[in-house]
Amino acid sequence: MSDAVTDPRIGVEADDRLTGSFVAVALVALFGGAVTGLLQGLEHAGINLYGAVQPVIKSYYHGLSVHGVLNALVFTTFFICGFVPFLLCRALGRPLQSRKLAWGSFWLMLGGLLLAAVPLLANQASVMYTMYPPMMAHWAFYVGLTLVVVGSWLVGLNMALTYRSWRREHRDERIPLTAFMGLATFAMWTIASMGLAAEMLFMLIPWSLGVTPTIDALVARVLFWYTGHPIVYFWLLPAYISWYGLIPKQAGGKLFSDPMARVAFILFLLFSTPTGFHHQFADPGIHEGFKVLHMIFTFAVFFPSLLTFFNVVASLELASRLRGGTGLFRWFTKLPWGDPSFAAQVLAMLIFVPGGIGGLINASLNLNLIVHNTAWIPGHFHLTVGTAVTLTFMGITYWLVPLLSGKPLWNRKLALAQAWSWFGGMLIFSHAMHRLGLLGAPRRTMLGSAPYVLDEWSPLLPWVGIGGTILFVSSVLYFLNIVATLVSKKRAVVEVPFAESMTPASEGPRILERWSLWISIAIVFVLLAYGPALIGLLSETTSSSPGFKVW
Repeated sequence: MSDAVTDPRIGVEADDRLTGSFVAVALVALFGGAVTGLLQGLEHAGINLYGAVQPVIKSYYHGLSVHGVLNALVFTTFFICGFVPFLLCRALGRPLQSRKLAWGSFWLMLGGLLLAAVPLLANQASVMYTMYPPMMAHWAFYVGLTLVVVGSWLVGLNMALTYRSWRREHRDERIPLTAFMGLATFAMWTIASMGLAAEMLFMLIPWSLGVTPTIDALVARVLFWYTGHPIVYFWLLPAYISWYGLIPKQAGGKLFSDPMARVAFILFLLFSTPTGFHHQFADPGIHEGFKVLHMIFTFAVFFPSLLTFFNVVASLELASRLRGGTGLFRWFTKLPWGDPSFAAQVLAMLIFVPGGIGGLINASLNLNLIVHNTAWIPGHFHLTVGTAVTLTFMGITYWLVPLLSGKPLWNRKLALAQAWSWFGGMLIFSHAMHRLGLLGAPRRTMLGSAPYVLDEWSPLLPWVGIGGTILFVSSVLYFLNIVATLVSKKRAVVEVPFAESMTPASEGPRILERWSLWISIAIVFVLLAYGPALIGLLSETTSSSPGFKVW
């Protein structure tokens, strides 16, 4: 018998506690990542505080691993697993199909996180978030992160079951846009995360337990990047959901085109996964033809981002002109910049523009060789995930936390200051990192203490520390506002700002909701892009490297 909520008196609000639990874990992780990020930025500027924070953080590389895992993996995944099902349920007007499965997913993910956190904090998993072998972490780190991934699959399964139940009662209706985009996001993630799951289950876990004494580093890297680049879209697509489905309403207007948004998400589903080799252009052992194929797929996935840019900007312009905005560009000033949720997300959009352009350079077979493994890469990464995603999620919480808590945002002006300071701090930080990368400065390195720092790097390194410090101050303002909101005694009623569309879903083709078709095509693309390459690697290479624990 299903444990779905069937009592009509129990609405979607029954799942708000679950959403709040996911978001709470995400924000705790974000805080830990912010603290370790400050230490790294200051180190680049020549201020080494690692001696002062021992034994909690034992070295720069220990802190770097904690920063990457907490920010890139934990914060994003837990926030998404809380926020996207929340929107799906609100859009469909029904709770998740199985509350037992929902809470089971949360506790499985939290248990996996705690299991992985023990060796991570003990400096027994300082292998960065990419986990490249032959650097070896404690087995609990790999098992814990695997449980987090499995938990995210169960979240997606519960969403699919909820959609199926809704579809039985609404056979002739188009699925609401935010629900459609949420399902596409988790369908893509389920396909994309198979590579990481295979690396963990068949390579890293047996190797770390001593079941297999050696490992093939190249095959492991291929399996990691099978997931490692698509995970960027798993982070970005929930931000896009807000930009498409919520921001037009917050701007005072409507979405320009619902069908165009659906096409964009179908394209993300198709093209996001077969892109991993563009992170391995410098790796031997992979045929150049497959690298070119993945470069083409990576350029292809840029197209739905262009659709997003057009659709969202058109929506903002229409909203602004309804508010009296005029001129070719002056309309932009008439948007509701006094709303911190809106301001944070639009600033995130603006900073994503240079981030997306930099991504084309990373994906180019020849230009990538200039920036590969340089400081350019974290500079780019912080524009995309560090701001386009993170600042968007912060903006979302400026209405989501009040909705979940029933309390108004404590200080709107403080929230605006936080959004703008994050924007400015990231411009400083990322600009310095990009320029250091073009000058050949390596990534993941203690540049503030390195004996080989070139003269042309020295003027830029302090700016990394300045930008990082501003970002940390911004994060303090953010957490102060969130905590003060939660402890406030005031009450408020907040609604989800779902946007209507000028061009409704009914004007788009029904084939867009043929999930079996699009998922099948996505799997075919993956098999074409990875199948022959992996077969060749597995037949020609041998596991030969033992594990190394270097920190």
